[in-house]
Amino acid sequence: MQGLSPNPKELDPIETASRDEIEALQFHRMKRSLKHAFENSPFYRKRFIEHDVHPEDLKSLADIGKFPFTCKQDLRDTYPFGMFAVPQPKLVRIHGSSGTTGKPTVVGYTANDIDVWANLIARSIRAAGGRPGDMLHNAYGYGLFTGGLGAHYGAERLGCTVVPISGGMTERQVTLINDFKPRIIMVTPSYMLSILDEFRRQGLDPRESSLEIGIFGAEPWTNAMRQEIEDAFNMQAVDIYGLSEVMGPGVAQECVETKDGLHIWEDHFYPEIIDPVTGEVLPDGQMGELVFTTLTKEGLPMVRYRTRDLTRLLPGTARSMRRIEKITGRSDDMIILRGVNVFPTQIEEQILKCAGLAPHFQIELTRSGRMDTMTVHVECTPDRADESARAASAKELAHHIKSVVGVSTRIEVNDPNVIARSEGKAKRVLDNRPKE
Repeated sequence: MQGLSPNPKELDPIETASRDEIEALQFHRMKRSLKHAFENSPFYRKRFIEHDVHPEDLKSLADIGKFPFTCKQDLRDTYPFGMFAVPQPKLVRIHGSSGTTGKPTVVGYTANDIDVWANLIARSIRAAGGRPGDMLHNAYGYGLFTGGLGAHYGAERLGCTVVPISGGMTERQVTLINDFKPRIIMVTPSYMLSILDEFRRQGLDPRESSLEIGIFGAEPWTNAMRQEIEDAFNMQAVDIYGLSEVMGPGVAQECVETKDGLHIWEDHFYPEIIDPVTGEVLPDGQMGELVFTTLTKEGLPMVRYRTRDLTRLLPGTARSMRRIEKITGRSDDMIILRGVNVFPTQIEEQILKCAGLAPHFQIELTRSGRMDTMTVHVECTPDRADESARAASAKELAHHIKSVVGVSTRIEVNDPNVIARSEGKAKRVLDNRPKE
């Protein structure tokens, strides 16, 4: 695996600025953004008045804590365009969620928003080790999902040659990787595992592929999965973070030279960590829910948006800007099983410890009488398909989950390729418990 290090001359000056310089810029931009939201978004004007706050109340960065939170339900309640802060003719693009549960969340971008977004994705790809002239295989989904077009514009801004294949057609993905020989791939980590499976199905050695850098995002993934992908492809695997309500991918990026968490691009996004129950702001270093205030967005400014992602803020390393740890889970996808908090990433970590198990899984929650039960559906590897090997793998996994996570589970080891594959975000939890 090649070692990659940045050229300091390629960095934006703000990436190595002092904390004082960063915070001065944040304060200036925050005041302007709050004023823009108050004056141009009927939603925020009403919300600020209801909470008896005004943009002029911001005397320091800490004063953002006086302002009310924004959450996903606010976007649904104002569907489709009720939170925007510019008239529709000034928007050049609309993105949105899939809307599989309730109304979709809709976000809009001005020309300047798209320009900033492209610059931040370009910065992110460069921090991952990408350089102008690289070919980039973009397997994020195109369409209303922000991943595909966000990555595309940013890669072009950096000067990469983009292969806009989107998701799906896994056999063709492998063919084009072999034929076009891209250096970089951007894709969800769960779909990268499907691409790995296809390499092996075709009898190809993934370590012989041209891929040197994988930039993976859109869902939580573990360091154990990182290790598996890096070993399988002889590549660098780094994390990218974002969400459509705040911008899309490129809000934060793991730097390839350290791979010790994701540097938030703090010149455009102000982070806080809060207690997810009380809303209390927590000091840097404590685990809690990540909250963002956008500093430069025009079309849809966000004030203290609750991401539901759980992490903690850490000092900068490869860059001056603060880091977040890899997302461990979400406050709204946490499973509470018989009084124990369980996250899908914890289950994934235990699966990856077990020989004979593939890294594809789903968690099924059911209820028998008054007792909730959890079944982990996994796949065996092709070389461990006999019943005795499956039983041994199931026993080992159940032991790891009980020892590390603290819950007893049923393990069902299936044939290879039985668990549904995802071309986007993997659906890890099936909650079949009766609705209260």
